[in-house]
Amino acid sequence: MGRSHEGGLSFRNYGEYAYNYDPATKTYLPNNPGTTDFGGNYDPHYPSWDLDISDAARYKEWEKEFKQFEENGNLPQFEVVYLPNDHTGGSKWGPQQMVAQNDYALGKLTETVSNSKYWKNTAIFVVEDDAQGGVDHVDAHRSVALAISPYTQIGKVDSTFYDTPAILRTMELIMGLKPMTQFESAAIPMFNSFTAKPNFKPYSIEQSKYWPEEGDATPAAAANSTLYPKDMDFSKPDSVDRERLNKENWKKIKGSYPKVKNEGKQQK
Repeated sequence: MGRSHEGGLSFRNYGEYAYNYDPATKTYLPNNPGTTDFGGNYDPHYPSWDLDISDAARYKEWEKEFKQFEENGNLPQFEVVYLPNDHTGGSKWGPQQMVAQNDYALGKLTETVSNSKYWKNTAIFVVEDDAQGGVDHVDAHRSVALAISPYTQIGKVDSTFYDTPAILRTMELIMGLKPMTQFESAAIPMFNSFTAKPNFKPYSIEQSKYWPEEGDATPAAAANSTLYPKDMDFSKPDSVDRERLNKENWKKIKGSYPKVKNEGKQQK
């Protein structure tokens, strides 16, 4: 965000590094006021870190501003949208519901943008936070990355070796910004993910059995979910014991077989 500001681009932040909730004003404030380079370019009503607020509710707040920007013709050139509930945790839902609501919110955001006048010149990049440290057999350094645009409808998975600097470098090239570090300067841009023949067909979301409703209501499917132990601390990002959370998620999704032996390993 700082580099986009330096480059003279308009930007808007939704929830990233704005974790301080003020009960008096019911708004979210930057972590380090005066040092975090947001200026007034963030939505103080957008819920930041609180896993008991659904990502579907976050989408609704983002959508409210997006519709205003579209009506006024002044959509910021760069936006950061924080959808944290893939972390799993909190006191209201199990892991299936939390991942499903995250998928739902991202799908609704994509659907909204793709049905807007801005779709023809917009790209949405999606990465996971804290993807490492799972109990899957696949190396957790491998993670999901999505590039969503009329110019990325190539009909296949791009298996080129990319890393986070590659994604940032691609975004910088699109926005005409210089690399922030030598890592981005040397990164491979995501050229293979793009095509010169755009497909402007809008995206249509598919409903999930785990999260069939909008807003912050608890769907009926969540009532049968096993919730997390009350002594687990989800009050701040990364405050819960990671290995314990992995095991809780595994039990809730996979049951007792195969059993988790160590983080990143399994035993039968």
